[in-house]
Amino acid sequence: MGSMHTGLEEAEGGFERLAKFYADRAAGDVALIVTGGIAPNLAGSVGPGAAKLTTKEEAEKHKVVTEAVHKEGGKICLQILHTGRYGYHMDIVAPSPIQAPINRIKPKEITEEGINQTIQDYVNCALLSKEAGYDGVEVMGSEGYLINQFLVTHTNKRTDDWGGSYENRMRFPIAIVKGIREAVGKDFIIIYRLSMLDLVDEGSTYEEVELLAKEIEKAGATLINTGIGWHEARIPTIATMVPRGGFSWVTKKLMGKVNIPLITVNRINTPHKAEQILADQHADMVSMARPFLADADIVKKSKELNFNEINTCIGCNQACLDHTFELKLCSCLVNPRACHETEFVIKKSANSKKIGIVGAGPAGLACAITAAEIGHEVHLFEAQNQIGGQFNLAKEIPGKEEFEETIRYYYNQIEKFGVNLYLGNKVDKAFLKEGNFDEIVISTGVTPRIPNIPGIDHDKVIIYDQLLRKEKFAGKKVAIIGAGGIGFDVSEYLLEENPKPSLNIPVFMNEWGVDMKYADRGALKAPHESQSPRELYLCKRSPGKHGKTLGKTTGWIHRMSLKNKKVNMLSSVEYVKIDDAGLHLKSNDQNQVLDVDHIIVCAGQLSRTNLYDELLADGMKPNLIGGAHEAKELDAKRAISQGTKLAISFN
Repeated sequence: MGSMHTGLEEAEGGFERLAKFYADRAAGDVALIVTGGIAPNLAGSVGPGAAKLTTKEEAEKHKVVTEAVHKEGGKICLQILHTGRYGYHMDIVAPSPIQAPINRIKPKEITEEGINQTIQDYVNCALLSKEAGYDGVEVMGSEGYLINQFLVTHTNKRTDDWGGSYENRMRFPIAIVKGIREAVGKDFIIIYRLSMLDLVDEGSTYEEVELLAKEIEKAGATLINTGIGWHEARIPTIATMVPRGGFSWVTKKLMGKVNIPLITVNRINTPHKAEQILADQHADMVSMARPFLADADIVKKSKELNFNEINTCIGCNQACLDHTFELKLCSCLVNPRACHETEFVIKKSANSKKIGIVGAGPAGLACAITAAEIGHEVHLFEAQNQIGGQFNLAKEIPGKEEFEETIRYYYNQIEKFGVNLYLGNKVDKAFLKEGNFDEIVISTGVTPRIPNIPGIDHDKVIIYDQLLRKEKFAGKKVAIIGAGGIGFDVSEYLLEENPKPSLNIPVFMNEWGVDMKYADRGALKAPHESQSPRELYLCKRSPGKHGKTLGKTTGWIHRMSLKNKKVNMLSSVEYVKIDDAGLHLKSNDQNQVLDVDHIIVCAGQLSRTNLYDELLADGMKPNLIGGAHEAKELDAKRAISQGTKLAISFN
């Protein structure tokens, strides 16, 4: 289980909650767990008050975690992370005083004395980890953090013995690993996370990566883990549009060059993909991180061949990395219990209730399977002939095919826990009143918002759900009304001619400019500019850049993707009318007509509350969740969490 910073490291009572979080994964047969990054000194911390391990008092707090993992038969390593110029505080240091493009703070150049002290701080942190009961440490040497900053001329312009030649630049990580090994003895695990692919200008060459790996082995590392891309790299490395196991090829290049096991990472979210990677000899071991947020028992279920019971990570980042970078507690869109195990307690009910749920979108499904697992009699009604709600639209978007996995999971859980499912069944107030339900849940979702524009009923107009359900088809010249998440998704849908390109690794690498031959530094090459199949106009009323409301860690990917595909971005527009000539706009007092074949409406959503309102008016007290409660663009994170919490409250 790879490293993930959860935010519990700094939260009040966080270590007890971390103990439960990690213990559940150890009980699920994870072989080795790596914690979120912990700083070896104040300068290396992520920000003010961030987790560090520098004293015996701090080590004592970790023992509840290590003891809980060991009780379940697992092993756990603490990741030592010095952020360098990526830290968000005024005392950050780096090899050279070069400001990171993703940080407003310029680092101070670390002195030679500071370098030697930092090496000792790493050693001290490792010793304290051993005292705290950890089985080992992972030295974070990738993703553009301090060690990585020493290794490349992109960030290391020093002229002393810690800069210049590569032999000088790699002295820092070698000294750290060697110092830790001498201090902790031979049986303590040392994982070194090596940046095998920097994906930045002036990054490492493959020859330098291989040389460092051999030297790290000599210095005493037990395992070498793969690191992919710096945080400032302009190439997606873990988002859902990255092909499964898309970067294991770079680990394979190093196989046989060292005599210690190599671990590969990134977008390995199913046991089948992990097995394929091992069978193809791309690595000796596989690391998964976010998949263990989605399902603590992924390994156990795999061993028992219960693959359809796995709640698969869809790589959305919405509740994990987005939360981390927004300084919120980490969780998981498809599993809101992740990092909240002590709050979302699933226990059998002593008093079984009859529960009627209307709507089998994400909120209704989460509520249904949780209530059934607790022991309630659940009846789930869905007007459509399939479950999934808005997920059935999302999975049609190139790069979001993973959403199909969540629908598959819910079908399995419905059968496993005996939910009574009624598809193609539109219920009304009278039916629900006669059903003698102890609890009624309305999760009827959303309907597209239709803006009041003259000509909105013109034949050129297509509503986004009609397009994604393939009820209507768009021509070669298209205008999109609305530039929120749905507008961006529809743009990707319209610009993709090849089926499921996100599953094709060479196509993805070529499109984003990753050189799989690794001929140049950082493995960068010019991105491939393909001819867009459509001329597209993405329009919005508000001023400013498009995509401000997109995910914190993935929004830049969507913006760059549309930019590379030459989408016309129009802002501060007034929609005048739609007629045979196309879409009439007004911007900065200038009139404009977009001569397009079709206009796609992506202007937000409205809650479907008619049934809920009727029940309320009749004196009943139904529960309202998901999009029906609050219409937001494909906000499955809130919907699934809301449905789960409501089901638990029925006890």
